[in-house]
Amino acid sequence: MFSLIFLFIPLAFAQQSAVTDYAPSVNQPCPDLTSTEFVRVWEPQNQTLNAKEESYVSTRQNTTIPIAWGDWLGDGSQIGYNFSSFKDLPKVGIAVPGGGLRAAQVGAGTLSGIDARDQSAKSAGTGGLLQVSSYITGLSGGSWVTCSLIMNNFPTLHDLVFGNGKELNGWQLNLPFVTPDGSNLFSEMNQYFFGSILWSVMAKAKTGIDTSLTDVWARMISYHFLNQTTSKNFFTNDSAHGAGQLWSHVPKLSAFQKFELPFPMLVSDSRPFKSNLTTALTLEPTVYEITPYELASYDPNLSAGANMTYVGTHMTNRKPEGGSTCVTGFDQVGFVMGSSASLFNQILDFGHNTLQGFSDSDGAGLIYVLSRQLSEVRTRADDVANWPSPFHGLKPEIFGDSPSTWLELLDGASNLENVPYGPLFVNKRALDVIVTVESSADDPQSWPNGSSQIVTSRRLNTILKSSHQPFPPIPQDPQAWIETGVRSRPTFFGCDPTQNPPEYPLMIYLPNAPPFNGDDPVANTATFRLTYTLKHSQLLFDQVRNNVISGFVPGTNEADPNFGKCLQCAAIDRARMKVQPSIARSDFCGKCFQQYCFDPQHPPSLSQVPNRKLQFVDPDPQGVAQLSGFFAVNKFKLIGGLIGLIVFIGLVIGGLIWWRKRRDVKYKRVSALHGEEPLNKSYADYVRPESYELPAHQGSLKVDVADGRAL
Repeated sequence: MFSLIFLFIPLAFAQQSAVTDYAPSVNQPCPDLTSTEFVRVWEPQNQTLNAKEESYVSTRQNTTIPIAWGDWLGDGSQIGYNFSSFKDLPKVGIAVPGGGLRAAQVGAGTLSGIDARDQSAKSAGTGGLLQVSSYITGLSGGSWVTCSLIMNNFPTLHDLVFGNGKELNGWQLNLPFVTPDGSNLFSEMNQYFFGSILWSVMAKAKTGIDTSLTDVWARMISYHFLNQTTSKNFFTNDSAHGAGQLWSHVPKLSAFQKFELPFPMLVSDSRPFKSNLTTALTLEPTVYEITPYELASYDPNLSAGANMTYVGTHMTNRKPEGGSTCVTGFDQVGFVMGSSASLFNQILDFGHNTLQGFSDSDGAGLIYVLSRQLSEVRTRADDVANWPSPFHGLKPEIFGDSPSTWLELLDGASNLENVPYGPLFVNKRALDVIVTVESSADDPQSWPNGSSQIVTSRRLNTILKSSHQPFPPIPQDPQAWIETGVRSRPTFFGCDPTQNPPEYPLMIYLPNAPPFNGDDPVANTATFRLTYTLKHSQLLFDQVRNNVISGFVPGTNEADPNFGKCLQCAAIDRARMKVQPSIARSDFCGKCFQQYCFDPQHPPSLSQVPNRKLQFVDPDPQGVAQLSGFFAVNKFKLIGGLIGLIVFIGLVIGGLIWWRKRRDVKYKRVSALHGEEPLNKSYADYVRPESYELPAHQGSLKVDVADGRAL
């Protein structure tokens, strides 16, 4: 296996071999303080981008992307244009929202539906939108698919999720995130897994950097979405299981160096200084973007970015506090994904030791590992992702977190913006088209209803008015999203701006929606569902992709054979406005826009999307659901058998009573088989020994385990 990984990922990643590589390197010599920009600042009205980001996006926009547009549109005649007349091509960004494993899988299926390498998408005409995109943002579960796609060097989505029998092993979602060996926390394999997770986190804590439940979560995420983990080595230490892979090392990937990747950005919210909030945030707290180059915020109250390589270093007034020592390796990809998906502040009940929303086994497993973690290492805020603040002392008059030496980062949807739009609306990035890969679970049946779009629109039009583009016109409340039917089929927003340049980007909205053909839906699963059978994952992936490539025909359950070309019309539309004089919209594209655009003056109707089934149907029932079906079919046979069994048991008991009275033997009481863990157990007993010796400078991590009772 390792030889295949070595061929697939850069040497810098391949050299990492132990889960203890999750520990950052502390007390590292800092680069020249006079020439190194650790933190850069700007004004909201005069924004600057990171120079390396700007260079990458510009180079890609001028080299790779024009070729991709040509491959997708050809000469443009099929949609009524002459492609050669478009000199200034639209800048496109993709937003992949949160929602746990549902969001990750819906994101994968949707991205596959716009990927030129997917033959079904290519044939339908939708495949190609991914290749012409300059940016991709991820949040929570959306950050998992985004990072997985990037860190695995941009493979096809199907190979990424399901493996290819070579260097890709797939996400292995059939193995539960928290208790991969089943619900028994104390099974040998689960204890090996927990031991390895804790070994990683304790290695980080041993450096003096505070940890939290997010670190445990981050390591569990890494087993599925980063490379190095297979079904054979899942419970062993034969690999680092993603430890040591750094977000700042993305530029070393061959796909990045060839300018094949959209520039990736993840989104995380921050809990205000000293607030200790355990509820949803308001719109005011700072929202951060995490790129391979920076931890940054374009919110007007901060407008600053910190160098990702040294982001674990405590800084004051834009310089390392120690002056001569820095921290590197803090930007673990698993921790970055975990920070974007750190939802524990709202669901962790310290008083009752429970995690709301998770299954009993998943919640108990996370609480168990946290309890073991808290008993051994120093933590700070247990329910957030703890980041040393590089912005300490910065802009104290407007930046509320300026006094704090730590940032408390939360799930990117903590302020109810479940779609990571913020970075894509930044004025300086000047995006023309934003693709929404919508997988939010806003209603009781886990379908989106526009809630995130409404919240983001409000934030853009108020708090971010000076720094970001406004949101295009949308229905103004969730009920309107339902009644217009726009949540149930592809929709284009902002088709007809009143200005040139347009006052807002055009939005291509691709929602997780009931199957257009009336099939039973399998993709509207719960956010906290952390296990999927292979069959379910495959059906979900195919159903989502089929929705994406099919569009809709108003009033029917038919696929639109022209949807691929209509998608091309939407993606290229802003280019015609950049030509002087502007090129009129083609007749073909005009008809597409009549069908797919949201016109606030003449909104569409739910009647255009009939016979869509909303109720989730499990395509591969397991456990209790499977047994319930069995009982329903065989209930009469079972009742008869049960009566016979009761009679038989009665006879056996009667015989045993008679037999026991004839014996005069005393029996000693036997203790329960599942008692407490021995007090002399250590984490080393639960960590496969092959490759878990800490680097010498980090010392020994041998610690004793307290009693093993579940909380």
